[in-house]
Amino acid sequence: MSRIACALGGATTLLVLATAARAQTAAPSEAGQTRNPAAPIAQSYPAAAAGDGATTNGFNLSRWAEDWSGYRDAKKRDDPLDRLKFLPLDGDGDVYLTLSGEFRLRVNHTTNPNLRDARAQRQDINRIVAGADLHVGPHLRAFAEVAHGGISGVELGAPAATLRNDLVVQQAFVEGDVDVDVGGAGVSLGARYGRQEFTDGPNLLVSQRDNNTIRYTLNGLRLWARGRTVRADLFDLKPTAYGDLGTEDDVSDPARRFSGVTLGFVVPRDWFGGSKLYVDPFFWRRRNMVGAWGGRIGPATRYYVGTRVWGDAGPLTIDWTVNHQYGTYIAQRIDAWQVFAAQTLRLGRAATAPRIGFHADYASGGGGYGDGKLRDAYAPFGNNIYYSYALFLTPSNLVALAPNVTVSPLRQVRVTAEYQFTWRDSVTDAVYRANGQPFAGTQNVRARKVADVARLQAVWTLSPRVSVTGRYEHLAAGPALTEAGFKSSDFLAGWVSFRF
Repeated sequence: MSRIACALGGATTLLVLATAARAQTAAPSEAGQTRNPAAPIAQSYPAAAAGDGATTNGFNLSRWAEDWSGYRDAKKRDDPLDRLKFLPLDGDGDVYLTLSGEFRLRVNHTTNPNLRDARAQRQDINRIVAGADLHVGPHLRAFAEVAHGGISGVELGAPAATLRNDLVVQQAFVEGDVDVDVGGAGVSLGARYGRQEFTDGPNLLVSQRDNNTIRYTLNGLRLWARGRTVRADLFDLKPTAYGDLGTEDDVSDPARRFSGVTLGFVVPRDWFGGSKLYVDPFFWRRRNMVGAWGGRIGPATRYYVGTRVWGDAGPLTIDWTVNHQYGTYIAQRIDAWQVFAAQTLRLGRAATAPRIGFHADYASGGGGYGDGKLRDAYAPFGNNIYYSYALFLTPSNLVALAPNVTVSPLRQVRVTAEYQFTWRDSVTDAVYRANGQPFAGTQNVRARKVADVARLQAVWTLSPRVSVTGRYEHLAAGPALTEAGFKSSDFLAGWVSFRF
């Protein structure tokens, strides 16, 4: 039997087991997962660390990760929109529907687009998303989400399908889980099959890329086993290749495949004077039949072996990741490293207390324009705005140090300022953009300094559903760019987002 058939068979088995287990008590999410959560089950793995992203005030970027089952109780609903989060379809409410949606209006303004001396670009962008989450008992569900992305403006060029798309099926999957007893401990086994967002790993390596209008999704199978302090997630996924002609041209990309396993361990809560820390080792493989480096295109198989340590230890928040990448690109051996170290200290007990921090990051480079080992590190599909809001930098051949400070001048306003110093690891390799493409000619410049980047972001949360965001960035190009003919740039963006 083929691997696909085996995977489908495994998913079917889990769904059947989940159906048989419908009479059992569901394992609700950890406290804090919803605005009105049910009592948590002691044996459940912490929901915030289960690989589905963070949930704040009940909302998650991945809407299926939200748990609104508490709204079964009508007294907990604050307004008419709360009713949409729990729509019973049978008499006792075991079968219910949760509806979700988002409207976002945004304007981007970029001077010297592509870091060339050119007329400024303006993007007027809108996003409309609608989702439905069908729960059939505590162990079966189906989720579907459609999205529209619109764009107009000045100097747009040819917008990508992730920015202009009349209608896409952004996500569509079925999921089942079952609770089993293993040596006296409860373990949840689950499977999800279909088109889905995947964020089980460091944000710089895997993310939904929310900066886009249409988010980054993949197609395939994800399996998991979760106990009280240990978990394991296995996956085999292909990215969605979006077209811009409707829903029928959005297909699984046949040239790319992402698969692997991520583990998770809860650090004892009494360590470091009280903590919520997690250790997540991972082993991944990314295959790309049309990989591109140094003007060459050919097959690449890249393996990732690494560990992430992250969470809170008192007032300190950390997110540390190290990974080694190996494999082959055409006839070259891959030998690359990435080290990401972000840490923030809260200066007070209140959640709105000021925070100071810095991140120090290293992504190896070299070999992109040579015949030896390919030392250029590469992120599978991570956060592409982390080093540059305007998408001018990425964790390939990059060294960055960025102190930052976050303050809340008003209770619902959060302002973050950051100044980033950026260099190259290898001066015989190029400076790379967020899409992985090089700035042409930078491989022939021997200067190490890439740029200084000053960044400012303000978020005004009017309510859990409504927020207003403003961003400004100035990229002061260093000699690694200017000696190849590239310029400095300013980026300004603002948007309003409504979710329900």
